[in-house]
Amino acid sequence: MGRYRPPAPKSSPYITREGFVALQEELRGLWIRRREVTKALSAAAAEGDRSENAEYIYRKKELAGIDRRIRYLQKRLPVLKVVSEPPTDRQRVFFGASVTLEDDNGDTVTYRIVGADEFSTRKGWISMDAPLARAVMKRALHDEISVQLPEGTRHFCIVAVAYECS
Repeated sequence: MGRYRPPAPKSSPYITREGFVALQEELRGLWIRRREVTKALSAAAAEGDRSENAEYIYRKKELAGIDRRIRYLQKRLPVLKVVSEPPTDRQRVFFGASVTLEDDNGDTVTYRIVGADEFSTRKGWISMDAPLARAVMKRALHDEISVQLPEGTRHFCIVAVAYECS
């Protein structure tokens, strides 16, 4: 039996200007890092027996990871669509919006809806492909929504919608 995995669904091609610049910087940094790793790999290979050379094995794996990420970025960057202008209707939730939601208990949480390549739970940024983001898209201020999350169905009310000025 093979290890076939069906391809992952395509993520949305939208990204903020800051996210696009960050991915370009990452790609530049990876090329610089690749040069350093290649030099270290050559030095480790020159030490002789490669089968028991931990430095050589580590550098080969590191180089493979860097190459994988470079290939991904080189394919992904040309298809991304930079969204820099906020929508005309700022009372509705679209890409780039910061949305404040209130749950049944009165607790509030704020998320910014960004592209799949730039989400960050630490910053409170969620991908527009996430179930919560899909549920609030195109909804207006004070709309109530129900979202099926891993922990069960949750109900929210949209209490604020804001867009960052670019």
